[in-house]
Amino acid sequence: MKGYRISIIRHGMTEANEKGIYIGSTDMPLSAKGASELASKMDEFDYPSVHKVYTSPLCRCRETAEILFPETETETVDGLSELNLGDFEGKSVDELINRDDYKTWLRGGSSTKPPNGESLEEMTARTFSALHNIIIDMMNNGLTHCAIITHSGIISNLLSCFGLPKYDAKYLNAKAGEGFDIIVTTQMWLNSQAFEILGYCPYEKIPEDDYEDWRPE
Repeated sequence: MKGYRISIIRHGMTEANEKGIYIGSTDMPLSAKGASELASKMDEFDYPSVHKVYTSPLCRCRETAEILFPETETETVDGLSELNLGDFEGKSVDELINRDDYKTWLRGGSSTKPPNGESLEEMTARTFSALHNIIIDMMNNGLTHCAIITHSGIISNLLSCFGLPKYDAKYLNAKAGEGFDIIVTTQMWLNSQAFEILGYCPYEKIPEDDYEDWRPE
């Protein structure tokens, strides 16, 4: 049965990430350091060759796509944006730690939201819809390997909710410029709304000497 592979990758670092500031849906570009780190990862690892890149509309993701997949068609998908943190946007943990509404949010369940923000339930619903549309687009157009550039919270939530085998979200954290490969079949997705988690992305480079050893005579 035909499988559709997706490399889900986190964007590069921003100044807010480096300073430990919540940005969520705030639109910030990559920092100079973040862009440089992505370029270094391209030298250190092998990124897949993909048919298409689907990206969050936030510029840190679009810029990451331009660095990692400069020659590949890109489509912006609004549902891939990071969680809207409302009144907590632009603030650090130190600034929030004594606020009652912040403590309530940290203790709360999936329906709890920051003031003027978005709940985990709401985020899960829109990201499921976004992923569904991406998978259907891949199936309709015969795209067997694509990439998604999105945010750490989106990645851990998608994989913990719809991925097999089941992992707690805390074990599915992606580093900047890195993520996970998944594979889905038509039957698996349409019947169960699930996909298989294959492993990490990008991939370790094969040393040239080893590659020569593997070549057929």
